[in-house]
Amino acid sequence: MGIIKKAFALTGWGTLAGAGTLAWYTRKSKIMPLPTSDYLPSTTLYSRLNVHENQTMQDICIRKVPISNIKPEYLEPNGKLAEKFCAGVWSTWGYAYQRRYLERKYRDQTPTQLWDTKDLAASTYEVGTYITDHFEVLSKTPESVIVRCGDSPRVQEPRASDGLFEMVAIPDKESGEVEFQLKSVFFNADAKKEGPPMPKHVEILHRWYTKVWMESAVRSLLK
Repeated sequence: MGIIKKAFALTGWGTLAGAGTLAWYTRKSKIMPLPTSDYLPSTTLYSRLNVHENQTMQDICIRKVPISNIKPEYLEPNGKLAEKFCAGVWSTWGYAYQRRYLERKYRDQTPTQLWDTKDLAASTYEVGTYITDHFEVLSKTPESVIVRCGDSPRVQEPRASDGLFEMVAIPDKESGEVEFQLKSVFFNADAKKEGPPMPKHVEILHRWYTKVWMESAVRSLLK
């Protein structure tokens, strides 16, 4: 999670002025603890990874947008919107620093993975897709893409930094809105551990970073 702190330092978001700008920019995105009723921690994906049942850090970021504001080509066929939302997370400016940082370190070793922004924007994110040597697509449905996160997908065994990250897009014609969700479930998977998987200050930075990803991705879908 050190990369999150670096991103905030280099972008200026950690300053008082930067924090104020960030708060205004992300004001429409709401982040909160993941509801206990949510299905993600009950999936086989989760139980297969967190075999020691270690404590987790779980949250969800929600952003609602009028359907009329979304580019019409992303509303059909069914499933296209979730796919493009996922593409927006990785291909837009919110992820740009982390992408460049990982690219400098690992692209030479992983040339077949998704690295260029044009490829990240065009990918359909099928199961098995590797993203910038840090994410692996584990599940894809018409409303959701779930990736494993925390370390290189080349490391398939349980990891000290491990977790699931889900991108969801749910159009609701009755309300006339699309609800976008970013869900995070983080844990230490390599051994039995007591306590939370990350310090409180890193958890706070993660939540701000998630809101940035949300805004960056959603804005790529607007007319």
